[in-house]
Amino acid sequence: MPLRFLTAGESHGPVLTVILDGLPAGLPLPVEVINRDLARRQHGYGAGPRMKLEQDEVLILGGVMAGETIGAPLAMQIVNRNHARWQGKAIDPFTTPRPGHVDLGAAIKYGYRDLRPGLERASARETAARVAAGAVCRHFLAQFGIVVGGYVCSIGEVEADMTAVSLPQRIANALENEVSSPDPAAVEPMRRRIWEVMQARDTLGGVIEVVALGLPPGLGSHRQWDTRLEARLGAAILSIQAMKGVEIGDAFANTRLPGTAVHDAITLDGEQLVRPTNRAGGLEGGITTGQPLIVRVAMKPIATTLTPQRTVNLSTGQEAPTEYERSDFCPTPRAVVIVEAMVAFVLADALLEKLGGDSLAEMRPRFAALRQARLDDLPMDNTAHVWWP
Repeated sequence: MPLRFLTAGESHGPVLTVILDGLPAGLPLPVEVINRDLARRQHGYGAGPRMKLEQDEVLILGGVMAGETIGAPLAMQIVNRNHARWQGKAIDPFTTPRPGHVDLGAAIKYGYRDLRPGLERASARETAARVAAGAVCRHFLAQFGIVVGGYVCSIGEVEADMTAVSLPQRIANALENEVSSPDPAAVEPMRRRIWEVMQARDTLGGVIEVVALGLPPGLGSHRQWDTRLEARLGAAILSIQAMKGVEIGDAFANTRLPGTAVHDAITLDGEQLVRPTNRAGGLEGGITTGQPLIVRVAMKPIATTLTPQRTVNLSTGQEAPTEYERSDFCPTPRAVVIVEAMVAFVLADALLEKLGGDSLAEMRPRFAALRQARLDDLPMDNTAHVWWP
C-alpha cells in the first residue's frame, strides 16, 4: 500500500490535523522526533510576528501504542494557539485579493462571498502538519541509515559558497545559524539582505537545496510517468506554498553543456560500479543511482507585503491597494525543514514500495539484501535473445 497523508485545518482555526497512512508496525516514535522539526519550522531570521505566538507541539491521536507504530494510520494534531484571538469574534471582510496569492483564484473557483476561506486554507500555516508527517518519514528513513537534510543556497542575490563544503557539513552548518546557510561567510550578508527588505516593507525569496545521503540504488521506476522519482519529488515539492521551480542535480547548468560533459561516467573500483561525478543528482531514468540525491528548489518572495500592491476591491468594484495580513518578510530559512519533509515523505514511500512488508522487523533484512551496483549483482548471460517471437 502506498504511503500517503492528508492534512486538514485552517490558518486561524482551532487545530491542524494530519493522517499519515501506510507506515509499518514496530517503528519507535517519541514525540520529540516530531517536535524538533516543528521547532525548526518556527525559527529563522525574517520570520513574521506570528512565530512568537505559536509554539507548535504535536499530539499523537492514533497509530502508536507503547511508543511504537502499530501499522494503523498515524493521526496527529497541532493546536493553533492564535485561534483564541479569532474564536467567537466577527472578522472584518477580506475583499481585496493579493497578487501572487490564492485569493482571487479560489473565489472564482468556489464562489466565496469573502476571500478568507481561500487564504485560510492556502496559508503556509498548513505546512506545520506537513512537517509533522515528514518528521516521521525522516525518522523511518533513519532506521536504514538514510539522512535527509537541507540548507539555503541563496537569499535574493546573496549566494552561499559551497565549493569546499561536503554535503554532511553543509547540513550541519545550516543548523548553526538563523538563515540556514551552509557557508558561515554568507550568514551575515544574507541576514543583512533580509534586514534591508524588512526596512523596505517588502518580501524576499531564495533557493533551498535538500540532499539525501545513504540511499540505495533502485528506488523509483521508469515504468510510467508517475512512478519516476523525479516526477514524484517535483510534484511533492511544488505543492509547497511559494515554491515555483525544482531541479535535480545540476539540471539547469547542464543545459549549457554538451552531453559528454554532463553525464556521469561509470567506472570500476574492484567489483563495484562507481561514478566519479554526480551531475545527475542521484537519479537516472526515474531511479536512484546510490549517489547522494540533490534537489534544488526556487522559493518566490511571498505575496503578502507591507507595501501595498495594486488590486481591485471586489465589494466596491474599484481599484484599491492591498490590505496587509501579518506574514513573514523572508520565510526561506524556515522553509528548509518543509522541503526536507516533502522529500523525506517521497523517499519513505519509495523505500516502502521497494521493500514491502508490514513491520520494521520484516524490512531490515530485506534492505540488507537489496541489489547493489556490483558486478556479481548483475549477471549477464551475454547471448543473443529473440525478444518478440
